[in-house]
Amino acid sequence: MKGRMIVLDHVAGREAAALLVDGKLQDLMIDDDEAPRPGAIFRAICDRPLKGQGGMMLKLPEGETAFLRQGKGLAPGQAILVQVTGYADGGKAIPVTDRVLFKSRYAIVTPGKLGINVSRSIKDDDVRERVLACAHEEGVSEGFGLILRSSCEGGSDEDIIEDIAAMDAMANAIMADKDGVAEALTDGDGPHALAWREWVEPATIVTETGGFEDQGVLDQMATLSSPRVSLEASAFMYVEPTRALVAVDVNTGGDTSPASTLKANLAACKALPRALRLRGLGGQIVIDLAPMSKAHRKQIESTLRGAFREDTIDTALVGWTPLGHFELQRKRERLPTPLGLV
Repeated sequence: MKGRMIVLDHVAGREAAALLVDGKLQDLMIDDDEAPRPGAIFRAICDRPLKGQGGMMLKLPEGETAFLRQGKGLAPGQAILVQVTGYADGGKAIPVTDRVLFKSRYAIVTPGKLGINVSRSIKDDDVRERVLACAHEEGVSEGFGLILRSSCEGGSDEDIIEDIAAMDAMANAIMADKDGVAEALTDGDGPHALAWREWVEPATIVTETGGFEDQGVLDQMATLSSPRVSLEASAFMYVEPTRALVAVDVNTGGDTSPASTLKANLAACKALPRALRLRGLGGQIVIDLAPMSKAHRKQIESTLRGAFREDTIDTALVGWTPLGHFELQRKRERLPTPLGLV
């Protein structure tokens, strides 16, 4: 099927969402039954500072622990509002921030960070003026700022105003609830809500039970159990997570032409964001590229930068190692895809 399709379903009882483009799986989200979702807001209790790191260990409900990177000015026993930023790695403390955001499809309310800002992705001056008029018409509470997201470009004035009002009301309710024992204040968005919030381009929406099977999502998920990813011509790469990092190995296959290594490496750079996204992989990523001249390194960096610019998960291009590998650091916004459910 041509075009974009969003499929909302459940896999083994877990909420799940899939994005297909021309029938090919481009993104996949499956809920986790145990770990707090990124975006969840807690009232946490400061436990103990980590000397030398500047951070603070926090107590969450049900005996869970969290780590706040910036703990300056906090004291043990103090209550603080925090928001989950990602999944914990290997049983470590849950990463959180004290810069709480209230994010929806069109608007982000930013307590403590004043001003109204419009996404730079909106280039049309008339559109920028229209969405700014919506923001000024509705407004936000004192002490809050507002970011108007790129999705406002295709949204109606009524929907944008309604979104701003909803996020402002939620921010008021949560920010006024700072004192007390450790408690979960919001759950964070699940796959269906995230699909509505983040996949904003026009698409066919499938919500019927069994949609994953009917639209071929389960079949494409089954292929993710193999670390091998086919590239152009006979080239391929392996994407394999280890305890320490994600290793990516690029191979030219049977192509022995002079340009084969560069073609394979460029193809791998373009395919890597999708491969990581579908597998839910993050953290440290090391790419072992096919042997090539150092003169091609700038071209590789440019291709990687362009590929990850379109990705929704923050990924930092760290650079080259002395051995000629390329390193990335990717935010752990998702857990590894539980392929055993297929």
